Amino acid sequence: MDPENSSGVRFYFSSRQFVEVLPAPNGQSASMLAHAAYVTADAARLRAWLSGQGMKGLGPVLGVAGGDRWFVTHDPEGNEIQFVQPANPDATAVPGAISGRVIHVGYAVHDRAKQDSFYRRLLGFRPYWFGAFEPTKVDWVSQQAPDGRDWIEYMMVGPGSDVPIDKVNANQLGVLNHFSLGVPNMQAAVTTLYRENRLSPRHDGPQMGLDGKWQANFYDPDGTRVELMEFQPVSKPCCSPFTAESPTY
Repeated sequence: MDPENSSGVRFYFSSRQFVEVLPAPNGQSASMLAHAAYVTADAARLRAWLSGQGMKGLGPVLGVAGGDRWFVTHDPEGNEIQFVQPANPDATAVPGAISGRVIHVGYAVHDRAKQDSFYRRLLGFRPYWFGAFEPTKVDWVSQQAPDGRDWIEYMMVGPGSDVPIDKVNANQLGVLNHFSLGVPNMQAAVTTLYRENRLSPRHDGPQMGLDGKWQANFYDPDGTRVELMEFQPVSKPCCSPFTAESPTY
């Protein structure tokens, strides 16, 4: 069960990271990815600092007895995000999990500059990599967390990308709005999923990404993409070099 929401269920990758399955509320948008959460050392202090910077729409700091503390807000394009102060910062992988670490979350983004004003200039995220199917376009922009090696990925839509705004429907959002699990070896991870009959009915890969990392895609019953990705690149990335260190575990 989810102690924050009695109608939700958590599935843990590690003692610290998990995916929540929540019932879709009335008026649910086409995206089935409800929110992403980022760890902070002090939720109340971060909320006060954001308020002091003029940020609006900050929810109250909430918590459960002896547990996490968190607050909710939204980025400039309306994606819900949470900042969580964990009661236990330990991140021991769950035995049997194909991965014990979420390394990035991706969202459809229409206005890169608007998102940068929040993630980069306010929160301190820093450039990691960008790429595209065509050299004259930008389809993916990765911004790494200020105190770690995980990142948020802008999945660009509209002018300057390969995804027209009028083509973004629920099926497409299931591809764009996604989360990625890091694995040290893609062949070993996918072989385990095949051998143990743990594959989702809809999946593709493994394949080499344009960032030079092996990846494979799986889709939950609602169409949200779950990406497996190797921590380190094994070939030279297209479009842009990496400008920050990649995860190592």
